[in-house]
Amino acid sequence: MLMNRRQFAGGASALALSAFAQTPNALSKWKGKLRIVPATPENDRHSIHSYFNVSPESPDGNRLLYYSSGVSNGESGDIRILNRKSGEVKIIASNITTEDAHRVACQQWIANGKKIVFHDFREGTTAVVCIDLQTGKETVLAKDRLVWWGAPSGVLVPLYGKQWNPGKYPDLQFANVETGEIRTIVKATDVRAQYPEQVKKEFGDKPISICFPAMSPDGSRVFFKLAVAEINPDGNFRSPSNSYRETIVCYDVHANKFLFIGPRWGHPAWLADSRRIINYGPVLTDSSTGIDIKIPGVPSFSGSHPSVTPDQKLFVTDVDLSKQEKAPGLWGVAVGLLEGGDSTVIHRFDNNHGATTWRHNHPHPVASPDNQRIYFNVNAGKWTRLFVAQAG
Repeated sequence: MLMNRRQFAGGASALALSAFAQTPNALSKWKGKLRIVPATPENDRHSIHSYFNVSPESPDGNRLLYYSSGVSNGESGDIRILNRKSGEVKIIASNITTEDAHRVACQQWIANGKKIVFHDFREGTTAVVCIDLQTGKETVLAKDRLVWWGAPSGVLVPLYGKQWNPGKYPDLQFANVETGEIRTIVKATDVRAQYPEQVKKEFGDKPISICFPAMSPDGSRVFFKLAVAEINPDGNFRSPSNSYRETIVCYDVHANKFLFIGPRWGHPAWLADSRRIINYGPVLTDSSTGIDIKIPGVPSFSGSHPSVTPDQKLFVTDVDLSKQEKAPGLWGVAVGLLEGGDSTVIHRFDNNHGATTWRHNHPHPVASPDNQRIYFNVNAGKWTRLFVAQAG
């Protein structure tokens, strides 16, 4: 029987749609059989990766960088590197003191995996430290400052003054891990001059400082938060009230210009294209304009810290499931299509224990550089443990 043109076209479209529906997408493998295990061999101490902004895996995927602690609050410990092939663990830096066990020492890969950077509390102040992994040489890049997230392939890391007491360092600076040079990138006073109404609305006339700067993967842009120091009367900085922090500001480093200011920080992380930012919602923010676009067809993921896989096909996030599933302390790790429309929770666990630090640790999931693994912290028992999930 012959089909007319309209019937043929309709049949072809139906077949195409059917084939499309059956074609596996990037999320499919995360709905199948998964292997989810502790990522490090220690079972009698905490093992914690830094945050959802940076992967604990080296750029070449051969090594795993993490913080380890044998004390209950997790606020003092060491930094270790695991050789993923041999299983050998090396302690790279010892006697580290942290602000909390939430972001621990902000340890991260830099110079394409040739060096690591972290911060430490030593000699009555803070220090940003770089270690050359080939020579073992330690260099103090800066004192009285902290470090946040650089680009692993580059040689620059962003510095900021302590948000609870910035002192003479209220501005954003970049440090070169190879030369030691420190350069001021954005002054806090310039932020107020650029956005006077927004800054005054949020902070009044109080002196502000820049904190939590995160560089884009190509190093061309940086976003950061603004803060007003509010030290407790007893001088204790280990407190949620050590400062008031809000807003998100984005700056073009190459063009030396401000891009946008937003009223709420959320939990932002760069995409690999260095132009978009993901935040809870989940939403994607255009870093040139500050315009948000909601990722459609996925839940809002309460308590989430989202990040995007390097291939920009998926987002990963933690999610507080305690109210939804009526199970106190229950959290999970979810994976979703960046284009929207589908997501899945790959692992559920009790996250109500772990390190007894004043700022509780969260899972903070993040993908490996090759998109094949997802790392996250689990606080199910006495020790906070770094876990890894892999499909197949």
